[in-house]
Amino acid sequence: MAEITINGVVRTEFGKGASRRARRDGLVPAVIYGHGEKPQHITLLARELDVALKQSNVLLDIVIDGKTELTLPKAIVRHPLKQILEHIDLVLVRRGEKVVVSVPVHATGEHDRDGILEHVNTTIEVRVEATAIPSFLELDITGLLAGTSLYAGDVVLPAGVELESDVKMIVVHISERSTIVEEVAPVVAEVDVTAEAPAADTEKKDA
Repeated sequence: MAEITINGVVRTEFGKGASRRARRDGLVPAVIYGHGEKPQHITLLARELDVALKQSNVLLDIVIDGKTELTLPKAIVRHPLKQILEHIDLVLVRRGEKVVVSVPVHATGEHDRDGILEHVNTTIEVRVEATAIPSFLELDITGLLAGTSLYAGDVVLPAGVELESDVKMIVVHISERSTIVEEVAPVVAEVDVTAEAPAADTEKKDA
């Protein structure tokens, strides 16, 4: 479980104009909330935040005026085209506290090559201690036959991790390849029997 420290600055200006200016200066507006605490409106360096968010379910130690808040990204807003960070919501967590998070599932092993692997759900929800969130979970699909599926309940969870998703939620499915081959009738060239026969290569000479 990754844990990264980022410095935050308390926001004193609000509104769309202030947010645009912050983003122009390489900052990301953010809010920290949870545990009944008053929400804290801050800005974070976009460069540092972008690097940190490349890891799923990363814990962020936000340092504000010398005080550190342990947080977990809750909602991340990016520009639909440019994909730059526009805003982030961070929820306060406590060490030893359990949280519900979505964790990526990676399929491992070789399935039946007569079928096509479909990732129906790429994540499952689990309940886990905030500082022990796994980066990903593995699902063994070795020998999985075409036309069959594996479910959230088939994912082997590490100790201390509890499944929150429905056990019957499909994670991967092996679809069957089409076995129907369209038969194409052979094309037979038509011969025009009324056409004149070609002239003989040689003519008989009179004796």
